[in-house]
Amino acid sequence: MLSQQPRSARLGTVLAVLITAIFSIMPSAATAQEQEHGSFLGTIAKQLILDPTTYGPSLIAYDATLRDWNTSQPFFQHGFVEHNSRFTISGRPNDIPVPYAEGRRRIVADAMTNLGMSTLNNFTGRVFERMLIERYPQHRKVVRTVSWVERISFGVYMSYVLSRDHYRQAELNGARAQQLGYR
Repeated sequence: MLSQQPRSARLGTVLAVLITAIFSIMPSAATAQEQEHGSFLGTIAKQLILDPTTYGPSLIAYDATLRDWNTSQPFFQHGFVEHNSRFTISGRPNDIPVPYAEGRRRIVADAMTNLGMSTLNNFTGRVFERMLIERYPQHRKVVRTVSWVERISFGVYMSYVLSRDHYRQAELNGARAQQLGYR
C-alpha cells in the first residue's frame, strides 16, 4: 500500500506517475515546425525512453539488491538475523528479516524510486540541453556532448553508489554459505 511505503519510495512513485502523465497528455504538434521536428516534450520523452542512462542505474541497483537478498535467504533459514534495517521486521539492524516476498516488494519499490531519480535527472538535463541549443545553435555539438557526459556520469555514479555494497555482500554471502554447507 502507498501509506506503508517509505517516503522515498512514495516520492519516486509519484515522480514516475507525474512524468508519465505529463508525457501522455502533451499535444503531439502545434505548429508546422513542431510537426517537422516533433514537440518539445514529445521529443524529450522519446529521448528518455531510448536513453539507457534513464533506466540503467535502477536495473543495476535492483539486480545488486536482489542478489544480496537471495544470497541471504539460506542464512535466515538457519536462524541468522538481517543486518540491514531496511529488511527487518522491527526496522532496526540485527533483527528478524521480513518475509521473502516483502523483501522483494521493497526492492522493487526502491528500483522505482531510483528510476524516478534517473528520469528526473535526464529530463532536466534534456530540457537544459534543448534550451542551450536553441540559444547557442553554433555550439550544438558541444552542448550535446556535455549533456551526454553528464547523463553518463550521473548514471555511473548512481549505479555504483546504489549497488556496490549489495554486490560485495552477495559475493560474501555466497562464499560463506558454501563454507557452511548451506548450498
